[in-house]
Amino acid sequence: MKIDIWNDIKAEVSLRVNAEPSLEPYLQNLILSQDNFIDSIASILSSKLNSDALPSEDIKRFIIEVYNECDWLEEALIKDLIFFKENDPACKYYSTPILFYKGYQGLATHRAANCLWKNERHTMALFFQNRASEVFGVDIHPAASIKGGVMIDHATGVVIGETSTIDENVSIFQGVTLGGKGTDIGDRHPKIKSGVSIYASSTVLGNITIGENSKVAAGSLVLKDVPPNITVAGIPAKEIK
Repeated sequence: MKIDIWNDIKAEVSLRVNAEPSLEPYLQNLILSQDNFIDSIASILSSKLNSDALPSEDIKRFIIEVYNECDWLEEALIKDLIFFKENDPACKYYSTPILFYKGYQGLATHRAANCLWKNERHTMALFFQNRASEVFGVDIHPAASIKGGVMIDHATGVVIGETSTIDENVSIFQGVTLGGKGTDIGDRHPKIKSGVSIYASSTVLGNITIGENSKVAAGSLVLKDVPPNITVAGIPAKEIK
């Protein structure tokens, strides 16, 4: 699957070059000159995340090392990409999220930070969290557990707390907070089950569960468990028929 996706991405980008020749150096550097999917992702992220603390060349090398160390990361990134293309009507090509969607890029950065966190490299993990927050406007604690096949759409203002868990096939839109209530310690953040959609500017607080295939309407405040297969809305959120 990953070889087919990579070939599709390169073919798409070749068409983009034909359509916009002035972008050829940019697209050549980030996609067409790269040997594989992971090298390309690392090139794109390093071009965004570079700073005085770590220049882009060092970040690229470091991200490649992390992705290779945690071999499940590539599969998760590809699942994210497929889910984006299948669920975002504006996304016509696999290459679009990789090149242009900060939600995809921010989540890809989190996946590297999460691998670092699991390997007790907390300082470097927090560095990547901070850079993703500054560059992409997405603040995800490195310890948060996010399965493959997740779409963070538009992304600005998304906050995901330390003990949050997110299953596969989940859509999260701009301004969403998965936070604590400020009074708890330990396991204090939401658990998002598969197939859930959480729409713009919603807030989900505490160690509560959003059940499979449920939807949280835009602007809602969720403070208690949501059963599977329903839609909730409002402040506080209640089921709507």
